[in-house]
Amino acid sequence: MSIKPFQENYKAFIFDMDGTMVDNMMVHHRAWQKKLSELGMPLDLEEVTKKIHGVNEEILARLFGDSLSAEERLFHAEDKEAQYREIFKDKLGLIDGLDEFLNVAKSHNIRLAIGTAAPMENVDFVLDNLSIRELFEVVVDAEGVSKGKPDPEIYLTIMEKMGLEPGECLIFEDSPTGAEAAVLSGAKTIVVTTTHEPQEFAHLQVAGFIQNFNELRG
Repeated sequence: MSIKPFQENYKAFIFDMDGTMVDNMMVHHRAWQKKLSELGMPLDLEEVTKKIHGVNEEILARLFGDSLSAEERLFHAEDKEAQYREIFKDKLGLIDGLDEFLNVAKSHNIRLAIGTAAPMENVDFVLDNLSIRELFEVVVDAEGVSKGKPDPEIYLTIMEKMGLEPGECLIFEDSPTGAEAAVLSGAKTIVVTTTHEPQEFAHLQVAGFIQNFNELRG
C-alpha cells in the first residue's frame, strides 16, 4: 500500500457508495440483468459488468436509443432500483473495516463526503438504514450533477461545496469509470477491489488498491 491516509495531510475523504462503501455491485448487476431481459436484451453477467455504468437513464438511452421514451426510461430506471433495494435490504452492511475507518477519520478531524451515481432513494436506503448519515458533511447523488462518471463533475462539485482543493482530498472508488472520474478531478484515488481486478485500472494513475478498509489501519 503506497498511501497511509492518516499520515498524510488530507482534509477530506470522499467516497463513492456502491461497491466502495457497501459490497452491492453484484446485486445491482443481477437486477440490471433481470431488467434488461424484460426489455428484450438478455446479457450475461460479464456483459452487464462491462456495459452498465453511470446514471440509469443514461444507461438505458445508450443501450436502447430512441426506442424508449424519456418517461419509459425513468420508469424502468426506478423499477430496477426498487428491485435492487428489495433484494439487498436483508444483506445491507458496510464493507469490512469501514465503520472503524470512518470513526477514526472523524477523530482526526477529517471531513467526509459521498459522490455517487446512485439515485437519492438508494442513498437514503444506505445512509438511513446504517445510521451513518450524520458522519457525512456533503452527499452528492445522481441528481446533483449534469454529467455522470467518468466525467469528474461530481467530485469537483463536492470539493467546491467543501471549499477544498483536489490535493487536500483522497477519493475511494471501486470501478474503472469511477476511478477515472476521481483521477481526472486531480485528487489521489484508492481503489476498493470489490468488483474489479487491479489490472482493469492499468490505464489510470491510482494511489493503491485495498480489498477492504481493515488494510488502512494505523
